[in-house]
Amino acid sequence: MILTGKLYRENKIIKESKIDRRGQEKSFRDELEDTLINLCRELDIPVPLWLDKNTSEFVRYRKTFFTKDQFVEKVKFDRFEIRAEI
Repeated sequence: MILTGKLYRENKIIKESKIDRRGQEKSFRDELEDTLINLCRELDIPVPLWLDKNTSEFVRYRKTFFTKDQFVEKVKFDRFEIRAEI
């Protein structure tokens, strides 16, 4: 799975990164979790809380976004968007 993450502030991209974790022998869920954690580490942000709306969006569109309310720690961006290339 290839996961691209973008951080937005005031509707402008402030940081972007891509993680390629293809070829792992894991379930889709485990691969997504591992890739998301590595993407957050690469962007130097905490891992967000994954809500039901994130699951619905990700299943339908292969992308979802997290607002700053979904982070336990204070963050300096408005939105974190992820998009998967499977």
